[in-house]
Amino acid sequence: MSNRTKLSLAYLCIGFYILYYFVVAGFFVIGTDTLLTCWEVVTIIGSIVVLLFLLSLLEHTDDNREIWKLASAAFMTCTVALTSVAHFVNITVTRYLETNGLNIPDYFKIGQFPSVEMAIDCLAWGFFMGLAFIFAAFSLSPKYLGLKKVKYTMLICGCLCLAGMSGVIFRNDLLWFIAVVGYAIGTPIICVQMIKFYKEY
Repeated sequence: MSNRTKLSLAYLCIGFYILYYFVVAGFFVIGTDTLLTCWEVVTIIGSIVVLLFLLSLLEHTDDNREIWKLASAAFMTCTVALTSVAHFVNITVTRYLETNGLNIPDYFKIGQFPSVEMAIDCLAWGFFMGLAFIFAAFSLSPKYLGLKKVKYTMLICGCLCLAGMSGVIFRNDLLWFIAVVGYAIGTPIICVQMIKFYKEY
């Protein structure tokens, strides 16, 4: 993958996070079904963009760290698969049936805590993305001195994501926001660090 492509993916990832922030803020202010659908679609597409960005980052590894790289890519793929399933089911089944007058229990709705769909989404962004960050951090080659800060940031973000899973276990949505800090704020920071690295490398 060319340096230009890697740089473009980093910018694209930041762009999707900015879009995500605006859509989420708009939903909480206005609260329309259209914005909720946009939120879910952006989440699905955004997870794919994050996966592509992570794959570009994982090119900076050594042969003896290949297992860390493959594990990170596998865990991030799990994130994409699980969050896609959760949100796609919510858009096409749960919300559709609710719109047509069927009373859907809260434990089947995403956004309700605890619920089946929310548990799947938390598993994606908390557990699997946390592991993806941590394994990616250990896969980075020490010969790239400019990636030292990236490694530490990824380790912190990964630990935050995993720590946020305590909110799911103890059914506390406030604890879950520890994970949100890890993936929703940490990822754009990693993108900025990688942009700086790509420009200097």
